[in-house]
Amino acid sequence: MISVLLATYNWPQALKLCLESLSTQTDLDFEIIIADDGSTSDTKEVIAATQVDFPVKITHLWQEDQGFRKTRILNQAIEASVGEYLIFLDGDCVVQPDFIAQHRRLSQANHLVTGSRVLLSDELSKQLLSWSHWDFKKFAGNLFNYRLSGSINKYWPLKLKLGDGAWRDYKKFVWRRIKGCNMACWKADALAIGGFDETMTGWGHEDADFVFRLQNKGVIRKSGSWSTEVLHLYHRINDQSNAAENARRVREKILAKAQ
Repeated sequence: MISVLLATYNWPQALKLCLESLSTQTDLDFEIIIADDGSTSDTKEVIAATQVDFPVKITHLWQEDQGFRKTRILNQAIEASVGEYLIFLDGDCVVQPDFIAQHRRLSQANHLVTGSRVLLSDELSKQLLSWSHWDFKKFAGNLFNYRLSGSINKYWPLKLKLGDGAWRDYKKFVWRRIKGCNMACWKADALAIGGFDETMTGWGHEDADFVFRLQNKGVIRKSGSWSTEVLHLYHRINDQSNAAENARRVREKILAKAQ
């Protein structure tokens, strides 16, 4: 079974769209654990309403809002998960109907997958959030126009899906294209490295640290591009005051390994 660990914070409208996209999956052998980093009651109400007729189990984990502590709530979600394979997703991302199926197809022993995203413009994001419910066919029918108008930054990865193969494997640690909003690994591997580093607080690079430590343990990183793309809703840039310090700490670990 797969567990989707869905991180969210105070954007219930986006979370609703994300959950609706997960409800339309071609592969429904998964559960959802919502890792809520201190959202207000609005988010709880959306989750409670969604749980009623949802095709898979949704578990809501919540912690008090004491600043950006995504690492801590994600570790709680890892512990609570039932699935042996974990997909990490953010609540501001909408998924394609074959998202779970594609991640399952790419899953492989001793591998992790770093997926890809398609950036949506502010205008298109607002348009999708205004829909009464998520409709992938409606969205896909306008892809070409969205690309022409600059409303999405990628077109072909949403139209063409490439298969698995050794070409997806990274030979060494590469910082680029690590997106915590779309990645996957085996639960046993996540537990073996102690999950996310909870001393990394504030926005930035906790995902790169997680991937580096997995690779340092011998887990092979695989690209999920041209297969697992998520639609990333536009929002204002997060507070990045801790990003430089978090990046410095990851670099220290990389240098220590090289010596």
